[in-house]
Amino acid sequence: MAYDVIVLGSGPGGYPAAIRASQLGKKVAIVERENLGGICLNWGCIPTKALLKSAQVYEYARHSVNYGIEIKDAKPVFESIVSRSRGVAEKMNKGVQFLMKKNKIDVVMGNGKLVAANKLEVTGSDGKKQVLEAKNIIIATGARARELPAMKLDGKKIIEYRAAMSLPVQPKSMIVVGSGAIGTEFAYFYNSLGTKVTIVEFLPRIVPVEDEEISKELDKNLKKQGITIMTNSEVTKVDTMGDGVKATVKTPTGEITLEADVLLSAVGIAANIEEIGLEQVGIKTEKGRIVVDGHQQTNISGVYAIGDCTPHQALAHKASKEGINAAEHLAGKNPEPIDYNNVPGCTYCSPEVASVGYTEKAAREAGYELKIGKFPFLASGKATASGSTEGFVKIIYDAKYGELLGCHMIGNNVTEMIAEIVVARKLETTAHEILNAIHPHPTMSEAVKEATAVAYGEATDI
Repeated sequence: MAYDVIVLGSGPGGYPAAIRASQLGKKVAIVERENLGGICLNWGCIPTKALLKSAQVYEYARHSVNYGIEIKDAKPVFESIVSRSRGVAEKMNKGVQFLMKKNKIDVVMGNGKLVAANKLEVTGSDGKKQVLEAKNIIIATGARARELPAMKLDGKKIIEYRAAMSLPVQPKSMIVVGSGAIGTEFAYFYNSLGTKVTIVEFLPRIVPVEDEEISKELDKNLKKQGITIMTNSEVTKVDTMGDGVKATVKTPTGEITLEADVLLSAVGIAANIEEIGLEQVGIKTEKGRIVVDGHQQTNISGVYAIGDCTPHQALAHKASKEGINAAEHLAGKNPEPIDYNNVPGCTYCSPEVASVGYTEKAAREAGYELKIGKFPFLASGKATASGSTEGFVKIIYDAKYGELLGCHMIGNNVTEMIAEIVVARKLETTAHEILNAIHPHPTMSEAVKEATAVAYGEATDI
């Protein structure tokens, strides 16, 4: 069957690409081997947030007396928490199914493989093959958990994120290897429910892509919650012969052994680029990702690639924008290439972390002279009233012109606040505009203006 566009993969990059192409008048098919919505919707972004919400509700119940409310004997029911999370994912999956029908997009289930620049062979679960043709193909195959030789995944004792969100029984103890967003979120989730958690991070600090002050503050808060954190440490061997796991860890002070019920490997991702015909068609790859230009085009005419199988951040919202850009470009539009230094990152542990733009270190290395302001939520009326005064907003400006270079937040609901900075940077907003834009009071978001005031010596609330 012939189409204008075939999208291989229906994750947060693939399905928006298909919808946008359909909106632009193209005949579209989407090929998916597992579940519409991809990893993000079914096993990533959405169901993990459902788990974290349950953990937050339990935290509120445990500390309800701080708000003048007495709740006795609150306890988590692990199986019900997992069940709710899976139910949320199923509901969202049905939503994507509806969107495909609404936009008249053909859904073809099976494994897709390029056999030519304009042909995709799809093998169904029954083994039957069919060949689809299209003027343009968008590769959106995403990524999977990376596996290290010292930690071979078995799905029971050495697990990755998919197994971590659907364990049949809550483990009493867990080792989390890797402290990026995935590792940190699961560490917080399981610890909040009562699991003894140890984080092992190879690099000198947790959430290593974040500003150093953010890492330090999160480290302090997670330790306060009872999580053990080991940095500059490496798991060199894991023994699964007994009831649980025994992990040999190389630390700065020597080798130690950690014991736990399970070990969660959260050491990054690997792009799903194998066995999809890239070599046969001649599509270039580099460092395990598909090489693309500013319009998401590969080196083969008519073939685009988006999302986690391409370079830059492995984030759902980045993939969605790339998918929309690819659809618009193949339809003859001229979408603006993505500024990858203005893609926000969010980590949904508690306290939350959100950031965009330059870190202080990166800004200095880029040659900027800086004005930096930091406003602690301890000085925020809304944060104090909410009982969540952990964290701060740190904002970074170019001292010469007042350009907003970056912003880094840690605290309650900061993942909802970072969009202001993204828009401000997109509009080339300076400190002057932030200072003169009246922020509502009392809110957490006014900390952005207050941090700016600190940077320029105009603070009135600290």
